[in-house]
Amino acid sequence: MSLLHADVLVVGAGPAGIAAVCTLAEAGKSVIWIDAGLRAGGQIWRSDIPQPWRERLTRAQHQVRWLSGHTVIAAEMSPAGHTQLLLHNLQSPLTDAHSVEAPHVLLALGARERFLPFPGWTLPGVTGAGALQALAKEGAPLRGKRVVLAGSGPLLWAAAHTLQVHGALLELLAEQASRSQLVSFTMRLNPQLWTQTVRLAWALRRVPQRQSCWVERALGDEKLEAVQLTDGQRRWTQPCEALGVGFGLLPNTELAELMGCQLKDGAIQVDARQQTSRPGIYAAGECTGIAGMHKAVLEGQLAAQALLSGNSGGAGLARLAGALQRARRHGDLLQRQFTLRPELFKLADAQTLICRCEDVNLGALKTHQHWRDAKLQTRCGMGACQGRICGPICQDVLGWPADPGVRGVRMPLQPAPIAALLANHKPIDSDSTIHQGAPSIL
Repeated sequence: MSLLHADVLVVGAGPAGIAAVCTLAEAGKSVIWIDAGLRAGGQIWRSDIPQPWRERLTRAQHQVRWLSGHTVIAAEMSPAGHTQLLLHNLQSPLTDAHSVEAPHVLLALGARERFLPFPGWTLPGVTGAGALQALAKEGAPLRGKRVVLAGSGPLLWAAAHTLQVHGALLELLAEQASRSQLVSFTMRLNPQLWTQTVRLAWALRRVPQRQSCWVERALGDEKLEAVQLTDGQRRWTQPCEALGVGFGLLPNTELAELMGCQLKDGAIQVDARQQTSRPGIYAAGECTGIAGMHKAVLEGQLAAQALLSGNSGGAGLARLAGALQRARRHGDLLQRQFTLRPELFKLADAQTLICRCEDVNLGALKTHQHWRDAKLQTRCGMGACQGRICGPICQDVLGWPADPGVRGVRMPLQPAPIAALLANHKPIDSDSTIHQGAPSIL
């Protein structure tokens, strides 16, 4: 078998990845497209990809080698100076790894939910708001179940609407921001987003809602039975069978860090052409900063166009850059209007688990001064998630500074069998595990 090559490696199949792949393929570039999911769409679109993008993907499929169910576990430079990625096939967990190589890489890594711990947050029945929304879309039996959504930001409203459509009984939508912050946010939206927000608010008009309200603890023995809420002045208990909490999103940056790309404010740093600090490596979407789907699509297009044009500019790049600047203002608005109140960072008590993988509670971590010491003494951050969840929590709750080097962005990036890490790994050829064609992509 020979090592598989392409003009561009694209990692991630959400809106930014889809926009980039379509643009590259339509320009005649060969693309290897990698995603852990079995279908394109990412966490936002999932299987509901808008029809125009579906049609473009179908037309572009002959230029694309689609590696579904694959994760990147390592990255290195090839003797030719190209980027080589080591992949693990999640659909064949005991097989060797595979390698792919290209002179250019476009990272569309997306984001993950931000968690803030409180007593009971690890009870069965407590999930992220986005995760609960995804479960509903995938057919989880939520019809007739009593649900509370709590946290902050538009993701709560989108999750509430999805759950409502799937028959869940929404007992309460608890937003930690004040009513005045919500009004200010809505009035500053552009006309298109304002219209969407008003329609969503109308669809949720019968859902009980409170502002300046948040969950203090989840109650139950073997599973979630109720939540304790507060508005800062009084407390009350709300029975429920599912709780979705959403405190915003965090960019996924680990692969970029492994490849030596610089970060800024917790996101992948890019220039005006979406190129990272490493030449030939571009990034697009929520991994470069949280600002919504429209920004992700524009960045995917801009990164692909910049890659295609090299050092030359063009009117097309200028138009995309202008639209992108406007889209990024939405991210700034989100950050200002949904700033988390300080009370949320003080909910955990000594017995509250911080590292769920290794069962390390806050009391055990408070005896340490920094992440490295805690990791060595308690194994915090050494479980399956490799600090992706507990690392940011320790920054938020304990005030430990972000330290990617200490947090351990090293290969393997994801859990993988020993066979996948051996030096003589198996390359992919065009007749083995690569899926081509619109049916496998969509």
